Formats: sequence, structure tokens, C-alpha cells
Amino acid sequence: MHTGMLWFDDSQTTLDIKIQKAVDYFYKKYGRTPNLCLVHPNMLGDEKLKEEKITVRPYRPVLPGHLWIGNEDKS
Repeated sequence: MHTGMLWFDDSQTTLDIKIQKAVDYFYKKYGRTPNLCLVHPNMLGDEKLKEEKITVRPYRPVLPGHLWIGNEDKS
């Protein structure tokens, strides 16, 4: 993913809820549904989440409390 939306959420909600809020906003703003969410490994813990239509992956450059959400490049 080369472009996407950086979303900050430091609330005490679960990662699933944070991702869903970001997905909803992304859709409202850009008119399409994202399929990739990159998060700091500390936010993910030991599990890799697979939401309905979005893949969640650890990515160390993303700061804790932030989500980098967008569409995966097809290369």
C-alpha cells in the first residue's frame, strides 16, 4: 500500500472497533471500502485479525494508536 489514510484512535476500545470506525470513515470520505489495515505490532498482540473484508497486518513504522488503512497494491 503506497497511499492510504492514517487514523488515530487512542480510546480504550478494542482493535476491532477501532478498525470498524476507520473503515466507516474511509468509506464515507472516499466512497470505497479499504481492504488493508496496517497497525503497530504492539496493538495486534499475538493474533492476526481478519475482519470481514479487511486484512490486518503488523507494520512497525506505524505508531501505536494509529491505523494506516487503504487498499492493497496489486503488483
